[in-house]
Amino acid sequence: MTSELAARLALYRIELLSESKEYSLVARESCFALLRIVEGSVPGIGSSGMMTESGMAYLVWREDQPRLVGKGSDVPARADQVESLRAFAGDLKIALESGEE
Repeated sequence: MTSELAARLALYRIELLSESKEYSLVARESCFALLRIVEGSVPGIGSSGMMTESGMAYLVWREDQPRLVGKGSDVPARADQVESLRAFAGDLKIALESGEE
């Protein structure tokens, strides 16, 4: 991840948790996302998720109901969790797009 990208993310209180050659894990509070990094740019954003008591979980909709689903876990998502994930995903998208020309 470039220092410019890290600075743009920091404007939205999104921090780098871990990175490898092609991927970076970013988070804000309990929300996280996996970014694919290629030559300093981000061609792909993985699904945003949330850390729960049972580990990493992703927001899915079943029969119009939000659920947090992870390995061995499937629980209803609260309205505040849905809003946190939406806000995080939106801010992440804005931060990443602000560097595109």
